[in-house]
This record gives sequence, C-alpha cells and structure tokens, in this order.
Amino acid sequence: MRGERAVLTDIHWHVRPGERWVVLGGNGAGKTQLLKLLAGDVWPASEPKGLREYLWKGERFRMPEGVKQEIAYVGPERQDRYERYDQDFTATAVVVTGLHRTDIPLAPITATDRRRAAAWLAKLGIESLGARRLLTLSYGQRRLVLLARALATQPGLLLLDEAGSGLDVRNRARLDRWLEESARSRLPWVYTTHRADDVPSSANRLLVLDEGRIAYAGAFDRERLAARLERRPRARSVRSRRRAVPGAPVIELERADVFAERVPLLRGVDLTVRAGECWMVHGPNGSGKSTLIRALYGDHAIARPGIVRRFGKARMSLADFRARVGLVAPHLHALHLQTERALDIVVSGLHSSIGLNDAATAAEIRRARHALEEFGLDGLRDRTVRELSYGQMRRLLFARAFVNRPRVLLLDEPFSGIDAHTRHVLQDAIEAKAAQGLAIVMASHHRNEWPRCTTHELQLRRGRVVYRGEVRR
Repeated sequence: MRGERAVLTDIHWHVRPGERWVVLGGNGAGKTQLLKLLAGDVWPASEPKGLREYLWKGERFRMPEGVKQEIAYVGPERQDRYERYDQDFTATAVVVTGLHRTDIPLAPITATDRRRAAAWLAKLGIESLGARRLLTLSYGQRRLVLLARALATQPGLLLLDEAGSGLDVRNRARLDRWLEESARSRLPWVYTTHRADDVPSSANRLLVLDEGRIAYAGAFDRERLAARLERRPRARSVRSRRRAVPGAPVIELERADVFAERVPLLRGVDLTVRAGECWMVHGPNGSGKSTLIRALYGDHAIARPGIVRRFGKARMSLADFRARVGLVAPHLHALHLQTERALDIVVSGLHSSIGLNDAATAAEIRRARHALEEFGLDGLRDRTVRELSYGQMRRLLFARAFVNRPRVLLLDEPFSGIDAHTRHVLQDAIEAKAAQGLAIVMASHHRNEWPRCTTHELQLRRGRVVYRGEVRR
C-alpha cells in the first residue's frame, strides 16, 4: 500500500536459487514496491492473503527478521539517501559498511577491512575510486560503489532496481559480466529495467507487472520482452522538429575549473550556449557531465580565473538566473522530503526552492495544476513523494521545471527511470520548447535519446572537453 492506495494486488510469486529474474512494467506498475516487499521494507496489507514467507537454510520465516540481512538491495532510492543526509563517506568506507552490514561506518576501518573492500571494488573494475568521497563521484560511479557494497554482504538474494540506469556502456558491460559470473553460484537475483540494452544476458526468468498485478511470470521470453521494451515510438508532432534561429548567448563559460574536496571535476571548459540551441553533453561515467549541468545552474562555483556569464552578465544573481531556468537532475529526487505533496513540489519550481516557505497562492496553484496537466499528472497532485514511483517522480520534476516558463532547460539524464512511452512524451515536450527558442543543455549516455532539435554536442572525458561542435543533419 502507498497511503490508502493498493500498489500491488494478488501477488503469488516465488524466487528460488539459481533464478535470475528480469521485472518489467510501466512507471507506477509496482516494480520498486515488489522489491521492497521482498526485502522486508514494506509489509503485505493483511493476513492470510498478504502472506510473505522466507525459506532460509531449511527454516521458514514469516517475518523478515532472521533473513533480512541476507538480502541486498541496490536502487536509486537507496542511493539518494547519501545525498539526502549528506553522508559523504569514502567509497572504501561505504563498501566496509556492507562487510559489517551497517548503514554507516561505526568503527575505524581496519587494514583487513580495507583489503576486503578493495577486492570487492576490484571485482567491478573501480578500485581506483576507493579513496574518493561518494558525493564527488558521478551518478553512475556511485551506483557501482553501492553495488560493490551489496556484494560485500555476500547476500542470499540480490535485488537490483534499475541498476543499469546512469551507467555508461563500459560499466554496463562490467555489471553484466559480474551477473553472468554469479550464475555459477546459483545466487538468485531480481533486476528491474525499462531499457532493452540494460537487460542482463544471463537472465532466465521474466516477470511482467501491469497496474500492480502479475501479467506474466515464467521462463525468459525474448518476444514478450521485446514487445514491452522495444515498441516503436508513436508518431511525434511535425511542429516539434522545427529548429529555432540561434539568438543571444544565455550561458558562457571561459576556462572553467570546478573542484570538490580538492578533486578536479572540470578543467578549462569553454562553452557558449545561445537561445534556440540544444546542446547534448556526453562522455563516460566520471567525465563531468553532471558537474557541468550543476555548474551552469550555479550549484558548483567556478574557480578563478574562470568566468561564467549568464544572460551576458558576469555578476547576475543566482536567484534572478534560476527564475528563468528549468532543472531536471537525479539529485533533486533526494532533496525533496518524502512527505511533500506533488502539487507543492511543482509550486516550488516557481521559487527555484526545495520546499515552500509559505502556502501557495491561488495563482501559483493554477500554474502548478496547468503544468501537472501538461504531463498527465493532475490526478497525482495530492500524493506525497513516498506515494510516487521513481518514474512518476521524474515526470513531476519535468512539471516543476516547466512551471516557471523557463528560457533555459538544464537536463541531467532526464529519462532515467522512465518507461518508453513516457520518454517519447517528454522528448516531444523538450522539442516543443526548443522550437519556441529555449536554450537546452542535456546530458545523456544514450544517443537514441538525443532530441531531433539537437544543434550541438559536447564530449567530455576526465573533466576536459575532447570534442565540441555542431550536429549536422
């Protein structure tokens, strides 16, 4: 249940040793709730219909206690906790918490712990990140560190919620290789995804959820999977294909350096974004894509002697700038409280704030409801964050970004956690804004997500620009 609403209904399902499940379903179908139910984080609504039973080492358990620590869970919500609570431990310390099955480090790290943590990081090819602090890492790098932490618990069941989201091609291959190797141990795992290219090659079972009910559970069926994940895009409007004529610069960077904990995240970046241009930023995990988006927004300071100009001004206040900007980024999921209403989150976009200091006015509510309707979310306006799926929350962040009628859109992996149909809807919305002359800067690992209105690309590697130029059509 989420609040008074049933999210999963009449679920009859077993996970057995050696089974490697892929779980499919649209946003709001109940995938994350199903994994939380398995993990013991949420409860069946009632007994006996709501029976959940664990069989572990020959014993049966009706309660998660006794087996909960044998279940490892990796997903965007767990990852967001580190950002929400500003838990900026080193990658090594995070993995050590897995060794000791604690939420945070409770004692100094011993030499033995350090060696064991390094070994788990090495299994995923990220041992070089051990000394880095988690919040200085890219979103994809953090995901791999948390996967190493989960593996360090040596679980009896591994739950992976959109684990491939935010990973570049190389790191997705690393994850897939480890999952394939795990098949020899008969470790069961459950993997949710919205993307065909994220489906692990070693999967042998398929579960399809439809509005909280199981529509299929059985042998891995590639035709059924393709029907769910490889649907042809619906027809998209001709109007959205028109490119705007480039106008005046809205954001300019010169010799931009960005540091976090004395670690260089961007080095010597030059960039000019004009009204009507759509820039796609790409590069491997850790290349600086998210850092660039947040530096443009003003979350990260540009080190001297670098220069940033916004709407032609070197000293424009961030409040004035953000009033003209719409932002969609993964870290926004973590910053909003679980008790915030969807309507209030959209209203907060009018103030570029997290939360509201005062009650929304009637005019603000009208604008927020219009934005919710634009993205098909008006029916969710009174639900809280904890009642929304990750994909629904991402659509809500689009409504929040559009509510202030922005002149600039800054989009960091905006389609992460989004089903195929919703991706097409959001792509149309972005292209329609580009045709109106907005400036757009968008980061993505997936070239098939590039809007048709893309005018320029910027490729980053290790914080430096390796290619910058126009996109020819």
